[in-house]
Amino acid sequence: MFVLLVAALLATAQAVEFHLQNNEPGPVWVGIQGNPEHTHLSNGGLILDQGQGVVLQAEDNWAGRFWGRTWCDPATNHCQTGDCGNKIECAGAGGTPPASLAEITLKGWGDLDYYDISLVDGFNMRIAFEPINGNGDGSEYSCKRCQCAVNLNDNCPGELKIINGEGVAIACNSACGAFNTDEYCCRGDHGTPETCKSSDWPVDYPAYFKSNCPDAYSYAYDDHKSTFTCQAFAYTVTFRLTPNLSSPPLYRC
Repeated sequence: MFVLLVAALLATAQAVEFHLQNNEPGPVWVGIQGNPEHTHLSNGGLILDQGQGVVLQAEDNWAGRFWGRTWCDPATNHCQTGDCGNKIECAGAGGTPPASLAEITLKGWGDLDYYDISLVDGFNMRIAFEPINGNGDGSEYSCKRCQCAVNLNDNCPGELKIINGEGVAIACNSACGAFNTDEYCCRGDHGTPETCKSSDWPVDYPAYFKSNCPDAYSYAYDDHKSTFTCQAFAYTVTFRLTPNLSSPPLYRC
């Protein structure tokens, strides 16, 4: 009994908490995917109502991603953005792009946690990632909040803008997602940082994402100013208020 109690205490002490908070004016269906050989927290998904938060525990070496799903239909469990197969619990499935991602690797190189906001797969909603009482070195990218705090849907370039059947801009696609070329997807002959520079593209679409959300990765070989590091036992993932989503009925959840 004593051994079991000690083991339970040690497991608790080593756990890392993820505080998920919905500040949107309607429900957000959260998707969660663990990296290979890592668990899918909450079996990969849950629903957060307006203003609701939840705390999930993960192993102290967990790695994975969080994203928000919007315009979800509870009758079919289908979401118009970030869908993972018409289900609440994604159970290992990833989100259909475009979707804003919050990514983290705990206890990575140098025993540091590495976290970021990624718009490589496009944008669907504002999102932020922040350590709680983290231990860092005080530098610009150490234990700081990273976020995409600007609504990118309304002003998204027309060829990237995703508009639903009700005429609402619900997401902003990546150039790769929109055109599926080797150049825009950084693959084939363009599969290295040296051969895939958005400044050389016919249209520098990542510049739209980067100029509005400088903390976030804007394409596969974005610069180093998008990865944050820390050592912490708790992190907050916040789904932020988006100006054009002014009332819960817009989500149709």
